[in-house]
Amino acid sequence: MRGQRICFINQKGGCGKSSTCFHLGGEFAARGMKVLLVDCDPQGSLSQGFFGSNYVRSLAPNDTLAGVFEDTVSISIVGPEPVPTPFSGLSIVPANQHLARFNTPQPECAGMSQHTLRSYLERFTGFDVVLLDCPPNLYQCSWNAMVAADAVIVPVPPEDFGTQGLPVVEQAVISVRALNPGLELLGHLITRSDGRLLVHRSYERKLREAFGSTVFTTVIPEASAFKVALACRKPVSMHAPGSKAARLTSELAREILDRVDGFTEKRNLAKA
Repeated sequence: MRGQRICFINQKGGCGKSSTCFHLGGEFAARGMKVLLVDCDPQGSLSQGFFGSNYVRSLAPNDTLAGVFEDTVSISIVGPEPVPTPFSGLSIVPANQHLARFNTPQPECAGMSQHTLRSYLERFTGFDVVLLDCPPNLYQCSWNAMVAADAVIVPVPPEDFGTQGLPVVEQAVISVRALNPGLELLGHLITRSDGRLLVHRSYERKLREAFGSTVFTTVIPEASAFKVALACRKPVSMHAPGSKAARLTSELAREILDRVDGFTEKRNLAKA
């Protein structure tokens, strides 16, 4: 059976989507799980986290996710094989600037191209979890990721710009369900938080009042350990396993798995 596919969506850039995928992927792999990361962002930030910008920019289109979208007429989508990272159990489908021309607006008008990523991922059944990092918009790449996914996580910095686009994101999730009825909103994840700032504490409180139990209990802070680990091309659980950042990443991973189990159980009961 294939693993759970979880995509990270927000229209806001810099809200921690790529960073969360990078460090969570390492945490799941450290737990002995087989993890596939899919970089759906033409900026290629997640890919650069493992291999550096020069290498990622030099990749040919067919060696990246762009190769999946090159020929959407064929019955069978080919695309690249996942690239192993330096860490056991952790692989990635990279992306770079070649993906940009496929990330078009009005994705709901793209016909069968809306299913391209889902068709591509169907052949990868040996992974326990698939994390899809999306660009800071709701164009074709993000739309394809939601059509392919089982669940959505929305990273949200606790400040005004980070929260403004949430209604649009939630409406997009609802709209995608016409193509992917099983898509679940796994939760809102507060990221880049600084507990010393009154404004951050205030926004966290407002988010929890507005969205209730959909907001993850775990809060991801703006911690230097995340940045240092990324600079060393290592997920924080592998670079600094004793750090607070690694502990919070582990708590988030556990909370995600618990929520996935809860949704799975609910679906099974509904079928019965």
